[in-house]
Amino acid sequence: MKKSRAIYLCSPKKVEGTISLPMIKFNLIKDKLDFQECDTLMFTSKQAVYYVNELDKSWKNYPVIAIGSATKKVVQELGGDVIYQPKNYYGKELANGVLKYFKDRKILYIRPKIISFDSKNYLENRGVILKEEIIYETNCIKYSDKTLEKNAIVIFTSPSTIECFFKSFEWDSSYLAVVIGNSTLKKLPSFVRAVVADEATIDSCIKKAKRV
Repeated sequence: MKKSRAIYLCSPKKVEGTISLPMIKFNLIKDKLDFQECDTLMFTSKQAVYYVNELDKSWKNYPVIAIGSATKKVVQELGGDVIYQPKNYYGKELANGVLKYFKDRKILYIRPKIISFDSKNYLENRGVILKEEIIYETNCIKYSDKTLEKNAIVIFTSPSTIECFFKSFEWDSSYLAVVIGNSTLKKLPSFVRAVVADEATIDSCIKKAKRV
């Protein structure tokens, strides 16, 4: 009988059937928010939603553009109103959706310190003013005495998880990467064998890892 491959999940989320290998930790860097000059909020991560809910629950008074099904789910669970979610989270698709449907809105983009696509600059070059609030940052978790099994499958859920992984581990040619989307895929070194999940969710990554 063929031995199943170890699946390492490089996310803070723990999921049965995978080996937890969190690569990043979050730190809140704001203590208040100002919604006065906006009429719509935009989130590209569920962590941003959690932190905003900690800081100021009046965010629920504003309609939300949510990027990713996990982000949309958290917004709705906490009582927010999602008015738009692009089918895929590719930076240009997001920006073009905003251009098409929300060009006259005063959007506040609540985000982490480091992002994979500069939506603000892209939209401003096309006439849409997007305000930003950077409310949290991600930092790497370092590993010095942990090794991965041969033939492991490693799930990367963001570009930052890739960056942090390679600060602690060397890539073995027997490994296979499963990535959550194309923006994450682009951050992998060229020597890494990789496949992309069918949907941009952790559950979809795990399903893909179990099929390959």
